[in-house]
Amino acid sequence: MTIKSIRYLVVHCAATPPTRDIGVKEIRAMHLQRGFNDVGYHYVIRRDGRVEKGRADTVAGAHVSGFNSVSLGVCLIGGVDAKGQPDQNYTPAQYEALEQQLLKLQAAYPAAQILGHRDLSPDKNGDGKISPNEWLKACPCFDVRAWWNARGSR
Repeated sequence: MTIKSIRYLVVHCAATPPTRDIGVKEIRAMHLQRGFNDVGYHYVIRRDGRVEKGRADTVAGAHVSGFNSVSLGVCLIGGVDAKGQPDQNYTPAQYEALEQQLLKLQAAYPAAQILGHRDLSPDKNGDGKISPNEWLKACPCFDVRAWWNARGSR
């Protein structure tokens, strides 16, 4: 499936501990094992800040159910502690690379909203807000909108 218009730039985490540095190759293998036809993300940011290309931007991802045809997925490696609990354990290099990648994507898709995977969870109580108790996942373990706004990158 091809993407017709990009409405969202969605930040994810790989749900890996900080000691595990993987990239597109490893995630592709995991996703193929789960029945996907390729790596689900368009970009992966490794622990040292290197950005690896996953799917083409013109191809719908497999990263956020119900929104794949209108979004690009950017995955940060990390996101859980050694016990598998959600943890915002990204490196400064990852945050810098994330900001730079989002700036590039925002230039290409100026109407797209920048948000985290958890922000696309359903609003179960209908109050117009996605509360922590409504998140399907904590991914990416931080408030992407607040981080983006604080960076002054917009």
